[in-house]
Amino acid sequence: MAENDWKKRLGVVYSTNPDFAYEEEEAAAAETLEPSRQRLIVGIDRKGRAGKQVTLVSGFVGTEEDLRELGRALKMRCGVGGSAKDGKITVQGDFRDKVTAILKEMGYNAKRGN
Repeated sequence: MAENDWKKRLGVVYSTNPDFAYEEEEAAAAETLEPSRQRLIVGIDRKGRAGKQVTLVSGFVGTEEDLRELGRALKMRCGVGGSAKDGKITVQGDFRDKVTAILKEMGYNAKRGN
């Protein structure tokens, strides 16, 4: 039954060939660039958060596991909560200067945004 999962084939045209076997392409795993080649932008965001401020780190290129590890390190050094998903790290509160300094100390090419 696992080989006939129709949800993976949404948007695929039907084939009348009885010998046709649908093959899905495997997504290539993104390799994590070394810190000196990363270009991270540290900004502040308030949209959709009831006016509360969060520090947003965007521009990370790499695996989700490495993103979570970097997010965990930033949250621990700032002493606050947050999340790391979809290529962005969210740190609760306005810590733009502190996060930029931490990232530069870790060897990342970080720039303070808005």
